[in-house]
Amino acid sequence: MNVVVIVADSLRQDHLGCYGNSWIKTPHLDRFASESLVCEHYYPENLPTGPTRTSWWTGRYGFTWRHWTPLTPDDVLLPEMLWDRGVRSALITDVYHMHTPGAGYGRGFDEVIYIRGQEYDKHVVDAAVDLSRSPHHYLPEGKPGYDLNAWRAHFEQYLRNRTRIHGEETTYVAQTITHAMGWLDRQSARDRLFLWVDCFDPHEPWDPPEPYWSMYKDPNYRGRELPDPVPGRVGEVITEEELVRTRQLYAGEVTLVDAWVGKLLDKMRNVGLFENSLIMFTSDHGEPFGEHGIVRKARPWLHEELVRVPLIVHLPDGSRAAERTGAILHAPDLTATVVEAFGGPIPEGVQGKSWWPVFRGEAAEHHRYTCTGWRSPRGAEEWSIRDRRWSLLLPFTQRPGDPARGVQLYDRAQDPAERRNVYSEHPDVAAALELELYRFATKVGTR
Repeated sequence: MNVVVIVADSLRQDHLGCYGNSWIKTPHLDRFASESLVCEHYYPENLPTGPTRTSWWTGRYGFTWRHWTPLTPDDVLLPEMLWDRGVRSALITDVYHMHTPGAGYGRGFDEVIYIRGQEYDKHVVDAAVDLSRSPHHYLPEGKPGYDLNAWRAHFEQYLRNRTRIHGEETTYVAQTITHAMGWLDRQSARDRLFLWVDCFDPHEPWDPPEPYWSMYKDPNYRGRELPDPVPGRVGEVITEEELVRTRQLYAGEVTLVDAWVGKLLDKMRNVGLFENSLIMFTSDHGEPFGEHGIVRKARPWLHEELVRVPLIVHLPDGSRAAERTGAILHAPDLTATVVEAFGGPIPEGVQGKSWWPVFRGEAAEHHRYTCTGWRSPRGAEEWSIRDRRWSLLLPFTQRPGDPARGVQLYDRAQDPAERRNVYSEHPDVAAALELELYRFATKVGTR
């Protein structure tokens, strides 16, 4: 048995062909889905980047309290649980949040490879770099409610980092996948390997090289290219026309990620790892593109475009190929699933439940509900609860100056995009879901 987990940060479920998308090219992941079990109702529980990875690796819920709280010595991480079980492990990632001082995400892995330079990572610090020569040069303007001086500093750091990218082979996702394939080549054994490949793409900035930059572009478009727009309201930080173009850039990133993940999957096929490996492809959260009036993760609004993500699972015996499951699955379940793959037992303190009963076809359901939360750095916070039909969103605090955002209830059977709030029409449904949410929050606790 081996376990390989491949993460693509900020990847919406509805932007893959195997989940019904008709205009974005994802042939490699679509092929992988045809060989695997496709999970339709998989959700993170504590957003965004860092908190989700904490959920994955501790197997514990954090939406009630943890947020971006750093890992502590009391947190037992998944690779530590496997440390003395004869498992050889590696983390290979370009997610720069994971290597910041004190982050601790590499703890317990036998080998850790960090690829530097994504987004605003303070990697290229030479102030003499001529940013005006960057093909992606753009500095935000206007008054979107952000400190634009601080935002320009972020963007200038991105432009400095971008000077190290010269074509597809040097993109960060390419570097990450190349290192992952190299690690597999260095392993003399093909058993009890645990590889976590964590790609920051298609997280913004959405700046893929050609041919991906122009792949989905309208040839008549003459507006600004905004690979890294200021998070905020459509109409304030970005026009409707610019938003369409920015989403096309995101689509280009998705196809770029598909191409390189495909190379890693082919590598595993060629070296015989498909026959004895649990391979899971997933993401930590999605990305808003104007569905509810905002672009990027400008608010902790837990709508489907933000919280519904792919989970595609190839089983080591090749079973369940091209099948789908509607079971509701949570991010903290991943720890128990991986530990069980290597023979268990699941350590005390893990709150998530192993997915293996669903994988083996022994259970059609896993959780009755999924509960999710996010507290933004600016203090805004929202919780949500979903079952197979309903979703309830509970805002606790707002950004200063934002219009009031009350309780929202959506009937996804009739309104899958969550556009029509039916809270006033179904107060009994809302009350029952809210009670279940608070019961669950009490059960998982604050530590």
